Amino acid sequence: MLKGISKAFAGVVDRIASTQLSADESERILSDFYYQLVASDVAVETAEVVVANLREGLQSVKVPRFSSNREAVKDFLKKALEQLIKTADVEQIVKRAEEKKKQGRPVVILFVGPNGSGKTTTVVKIASYLRRRGYTVILASSDTFRAGAIEQLEILGSKAGFLVVSQHYGADPASVAFDAVNKAVAMRVNFVLIDTAGRTEVDRGLLEEMRKIKRVVNPDYVIYTGDALAGNVAVNQARMFHEVVGLDFVVLAKFDADAKGGSTISISHATNVPLLFLGTGQSLEDLDDNPRRRILETLSLG
Repeated sequence: MLKGISKAFAGVVDRIASTQLSADESERILSDFYYQLVASDVAVETAEVVVANLREGLQSVKVPRFSSNREAVKDFLKKALEQLIKTADVEQIVKRAEEKKKQGRPVVILFVGPNGSGKTTTVVKIASYLRRRGYTVILASSDTFRAGAIEQLEILGSKAGFLVVSQHYGADPASVAFDAVNKAVAMRVNFVLIDTAGRTEVDRGLLEEMRKIKRVVNPDYVIYTGDALAGNVAVNQARMFHEVVGLDFVVLAKFDADAKGGSTISISHATNVPLLFLGTGQSLEDLDDNPRRRILETLSLG
């Protein structure tokens, strides 16, 4: 995973550690590094910040060679990424659940994102995560557009032991979500997780539908589920959803299969929305709640 940016990071460390750092040579290395990042699907503005931070770090070092300072270069890169990869603490959601529990109300989480991003599987994974933390969860199938979507959530959710609230295809997605919230209140369930429709290409109709659901159920949080394999497309889609719906957190699915890795380090920087989880495999337990640590470890910078 992340072979593209891992190779770029390892390469720049090796070159700086073994090269006489004249001003021209240093800029040549940084320029090559920048293009490697962009080729690995790192957003242009994110790549620019990474390179600028590395340049600043190199200028602060007074020795001409880095043969004995490999770890210093890695430290510069680590600090650059720590500043860029904005993450959220899941305890924020847990705290909200405890507050709402006293009011007899559930925490309502609306999941949005394009079709094929792993949204439905992610909903069930997060439901399982919350249950392991001791909370009860209801799932709402508000994707009444895509053929098989209701059955997919019902099968995955029921197999994992969750109640799934659904209606028929063509039903009002906001109505499904509203029913699920009311059922959660009646049953004193702690969380309602709402799965919604996606499209292969994000369109204005889909975004307006998401906005209507948000207006009707007034969710505590809106989570965008992106496909790490989509690269910069995932970043651009997240920006669009954030502009129209407003996002609180990002979950990146398929992190384990991401060969390039650019979207992983770009998405929170480009949208200014923190990463909450990384999807790291097929099982319900394959969810990492410390994305920054996982990314840095994968890049051998942890």
